[in-house]
Amino acid sequence: EKPFKCIVCTKAFSRIGFLTRHLRTHTCTKTFECRVCMKTFSRNSGLTYHMRTHPGENPYECRVCKETFLQSSHFKDHMRIHSVENPCSTCGKVFVRRSDLRRHVRTHTGERPFQCSMCTKAYTQSGALRVHMRWHTGEKPYKCSVCSKAFTQSNDFQRHLRTHTGEKPYQCMVCMNDYFEKSDLKKHMRGHTGEEPYKCSVCNMAF
Repeated sequence: EKPFKCIVCTKAFSRIGFLTRHLRTHTCTKTFECRVCMKTFSRNSGLTYHMRTHPGENPYECRVCKETFLQSSHFKDHMRIHSVENPCSTCGKVFVRRSDLRRHVRTHTGERPFQCSMCTKAYTQSGALRVHMRWHTGEKPYKCSVCSKAFTQSNDFQRHLRTHTGEKPYQCMVCMNDYFEKSDLKKHMRGHTGEEPYKCSVCNMAF
């Protein structure tokens, strides 16, 4: 019996996991597979984070602080922390790259150098301005190959793809429950930590 059917090509599968993997062939979502447990991820960053759960799988070790890394590029970036410092003169926070420091300083000064030429909105980063301009031009560069729906932002597109693949990339490290949205995981974690961030100003009850 194969109860799980693909909505695109009608191919059927005996397990939901097989269907999920198959759907990625339609969505053009690149699959990154863990070489230890064979779990797959739609993003390389997700695989990188996951690999840290396998002891001894990070081959690059910092001799200064003993932190380990899976990829040499991340290791090289980390080593700059020990050799180069770009401190913020306002709060003392240290950055490896001067470009990161300049971007951070704007959070103190309120400077927004990237101005939209079509409205009054301004941004601290050029990338944010590029995304904003799509609202004026109507450009939607991220198109779903399953249902043809298009999106202006990559994160909205990635979120939409999960409705086809069933992928839940945000996992609770306590009980291993999976979630579609990072915000859902954050709410769930409060059940473990006991955090109640919303407090009533009348009766002081917290939620």
